Amino acid sequence: MRIVIVGAGIGGLTLALSLHAAGIEAVVYEAAPEILPLGVGINVLPHAVRELTDLGLADRLADNAIATQALMYANKFGQEIWREPRGRHAGYHWPQYSIHRGVLQLLLFNAVRERLGAKAVHLDHEATGVETSPDGATVSFRSKTTGAPLQSAHGDLVVACDGIHSALRAQFYPDEGPPVWNRRVLWRGVTESAPFLGGATMVMAGHQDMKFVCYPIDPKAAGRGTSTINWIAELRFPDTVEWRREDWNRKGDLADFLPRFESWDFGWLDVPEIIRGAGQVFEYPLVDRDPVDRWTFGRTTLLGDAAHPMYPIGSNGASQAVLDARTLAYDLATQPTLDAALAAYESARRPATSRIVLSNRGNGPEQVMQMAEERAPNGFSHVHDVIGREELEATAGEYKKLAGFDREALNNRASLVATRVRV
Repeated sequence: MRIVIVGAGIGGLTLALSLHAAGIEAVVYEAAPEILPLGVGINVLPHAVRELTDLGLADRLADNAIATQALMYANKFGQEIWREPRGRHAGYHWPQYSIHRGVLQLLLFNAVRERLGAKAVHLDHEATGVETSPDGATVSFRSKTTGAPLQSAHGDLVVACDGIHSALRAQFYPDEGPPVWNRRVLWRGVTESAPFLGGATMVMAGHQDMKFVCYPIDPKAAGRGTSTINWIAELRFPDTVEWRREDWNRKGDLADFLPRFESWDFGWLDVPEIIRGAGQVFEYPLVDRDPVDRWTFGRTTLLGDAAHPMYPIGSNGASQAVLDARTLAYDLATQPTLDAALAAYESARRPATSRIVLSNRGNGPEQVMQMAEERAPNGFSHVHDVIGREELEATAGEYKKLAGFDREALNNRASLVATRVRV
C-alpha cells in the first residue's frame, strides 16, 4: 500500500511517521519550496504528546519545548479566576508542551527524512486537484515557485493535509467559500522577557471581546534565566469593519491594538511591555469552517485543518491533527480493508472534531473569563463570590472530555501503536 500525503504540516508529517512505523509506504508533497520555522507558539496537549512519544520523539520534544506546569485564567484586571495544574503536574502520564510551531514542524520534518529518506518529502509541489478511481487516487501538482505543472502522484490513498485553504477540500466542497470570520482579530508575537508565575505557566486574561494569552516556549531561554514568551492579543471588531484575509505570516501594526492594552499591567505581568518587546508581530483574523458531514471521497480523505479548522481555543488545533494522523495510520494497519479503515477513521474523528469546532465557537474552557466579565465587570474580591468552584471545575472538566484529554480516560486508553499491516 502506498499513501500520498498532501501537506507537510504537523498533521501530514505525523501521519508519514505513523505510517512508516506501521510498515506502510508514505510519500509527502508540500507546496512550500522550503520548510522554514514559521509561525509562533503552540501547545501540544497530553493526548498528542502521548502519540508523539509513541513515535519515539519524547527526547526531541523535551529538548525543544517547555513542559507546561499550570494554566491560569484571569479577568481584565489580572485577578485570578481559575488555575489548574497541567501535564504530569495534573497526574497525566505525559507532559503538556509549549513550543514554537516552526520548531515542532522542523522536528517532525527531520524525523521523516531520517526514517523515510530524503526523497520521501517533495517540496515546491502545490496540489491543484485529485482524481479518484477504484484502484486509488492521483494528485496533480504545480510548482509554487514558477506555476509550471509538475508530475502527478498516484497512491492507493491520498490524504489532504493541506490546511484551512485546502485545494482538495475545495474540490469536494466547491461552494463552501472562504473561512468563516467571527469578527475577532489576533496579533501574535514572541518576546524575550523576565519569567512570570514560575516560568512554566500559561496565562489567559480578559474576555471574549478582548483577550491576552501568553506562555513560555523555549527551554534554552529558561536555562539563561529569562523567558521566551509567546503571546496573543485579541480584539473583537464591529460588523462595520472589514479585515484582511487570514495569513500566518502577515506583519501586524502595534497601533491597531496596543492602545487597548496599555492599562493591562497586572504587577505580576506587564502586558504592554511584553507586546512592545516583540521583534515582529503577525496579524490574522480568527477564522474556522463549518463542520462537514463527510471527509472521505473514494480514495481521498481529509485530515487536520483541511478537515476541521477550528479557533485556537483550548489549545487543540495541532493536537487534534496529531490524533487524526495516529488514528488513520492505526486503522490502515489494523482494519481488514481500505474501505473499512477509512470508515473507522472518519467515524472516530469526524464527530469528535466537529464537536470541538462548535464548542470553540462558544469559547470552550475560556468561557470562565466571559462569566467573570458578565457577572463582575468591575472586578471581584474573590472569584467564588461570582462563580462557584463547582461551576469552574465543571467547565474545565467538560472540555477535557470533549477534546479527548480527560485524565483518567487518556491514562487508561489503549495505545494507537500498530505494526502489523492487514490491508
